[in-house]
Amino acid sequence: MLLSEVLNTSKYHLESNALVESCKAKLEREGAIVLPDFLTKQAIRAIVDEGKEKQSLAWYTGNTHNVYLTDIDPDYALDHVKNKQINSSKGCITDDQISQHSPLRVIYDAALFRTFLTQVLDIKALHQYADPLSSINLHYASAGQELGWHFDNSSFAITLLIQKPEQGGSFEYLNNMRDADRGEMNFEGVEGVLAGKKEVKSLTIEPGSLVLFRGRNAIHRVTPTIGDTTRMLVVLAYNSEPNVALSESARMTFFGRLA
Repeated sequence: MLLSEVLNTSKYHLESNALVESCKAKLEREGAIVLPDFLTKQAIRAIVDEGKEKQSLAWYTGNTHNVYLTDIDPDYALDHVKNKQINSSKGCITDDQISQHSPLRVIYDAALFRTFLTQVLDIKALHQYADPLSSINLHYASAGQELGWHFDNSSFAITLLIQKPEQGGSFEYLNNMRDADRGEMNFEGVEGVLAGKKEVKSLTIEPGSLVLFRGRNAIHRVTPTIGDTTRMLVVLAYNSEPNVALSESARMTFFGRLA
């Protein structure tokens, strides 16, 4: 498959400085950008078909965590926002289960796409993971499954929505809710989000959309899926340095295996 058969090149000219600067400015201002119709309909159909075919291979996890994705801190009460537990559940197939002929590999490996990302994200380079599981992941959220409120450990996330559920599955976030680099966790503000006392933003995302998101300081969640249609989301994971593998403990947690 050619890149022009996967990427909607009639709408997006990734080499365009105007597009890069527009995306970069919006990402800096709002913490997230959505590029609708980024994938061609042909590519979406192929990914959905593969996703349905391989859903039985998915590793499903259901766990609790705090919003900071850290261990229980004995210096705080269990019901304190630092320790309060939140539910997340999903299924996932990993890079080694994605077909070698998948449109996802075409776009993931494309030099044009990586250059576009480095310019928008303002980083020097992007490299695939050194382990065989982490680079391309297809996530499933069936009825009742959700991603609870949390902050990311990484500075950016790159995702493609492939299939939208009948209801639910909404991506909600609030930008600049902490300053991780300075260790400012904003317990009061986060508690307000968990209590439903703060107005949050919701992204409108349709199948085929590319989403770039800075989640390190933006608290975010995906609401529970409602209905029989499974939400399918692809995570394209890169590293700014070469030859980096996801830790063995993280692979066991996320994927249930090391290879």
